[in-house]
Amino acid sequence: MTKPLAMFWSGETLSERLKTLIEPFAPDRVDCAAYTLSIGPEIYVSPNDQSVDPTTVTIRKLTDDEAFTIPPGQFAFLLTEEIVSVPADALAFISIRAKAKFRGLVNVSGFHVDPGYRGQLTFAVFNAGPVPIHLKRGQSIFLIWYASLDCETRFKKNSTLHKGINPELVTAVAGELQSFAGLSKKIKDVDKALADRVHAIEREQTYYRVVGAIMLAVVIILAGNWLKDNILLGRRLITTDTIA
Repeated sequence: MTKPLAMFWSGETLSERLKTLIEPFAPDRVDCAAYTLSIGPEIYVSPNDQSVDPTTVTIRKLTDDEAFTIPPGQFAFLLTEEIVSVPADALAFISIRAKAKFRGLVNVSGFHVDPGYRGQLTFAVFNAGPVPIHLKRGQSIFLIWYASLDCETRFKKNSTLHKGINPELVTAVAGELQSFAGLSKKIKDVDKALADRVHAIEREQTYYRVVGAIMLAVVIILAGNWLKDNILLGRRLITTDTIA
């Protein structure tokens, strides 16, 4: 039977229906007409130029309250702690909380969850800010809204439980991502190395100039002494010849 009107669920409806749709469910996480989700046990953060071997960076398991960072210009997959279910008569929408967005964290994954879906959600995010973003497991940074469809649909996802970050997602984005911050650092490092080399060359030139000047002075002195000795010797010979 067709419902008279499709609409978003209110806080009251969320408090009632999400008890069987969110695992684990916490009533205090109902935020106006949305429910707050938290960072779960798995993450993937794309490697930057500080990584020893970018090709070996993979999905990381987090302990309770374990912290991590997303460097500026880098990409990440973040798994939710909660298992989310969307009934056949509803559609869900997802986003990141405003306080995380204001720090530069941008959601670049899908913005909805299909009817029939059941499992943890994987958020794809990007740090568009100028500084690293510090997060930890259990931190509440995601929001989910539910909206009723005009009827219970048969065009829905299967009931397979989705858990963990799919390794295929990581394979598609593996390797170092060149960020503006990383490129800027590399340029500064090259400039510093070049400046150090120029200073080293200047020091070498100064050293060789000093050594050359000393050697020239020694040659001049030796040549002067040689000429002086030869002149004196010549005068003695002339004097001897005259006396004879």
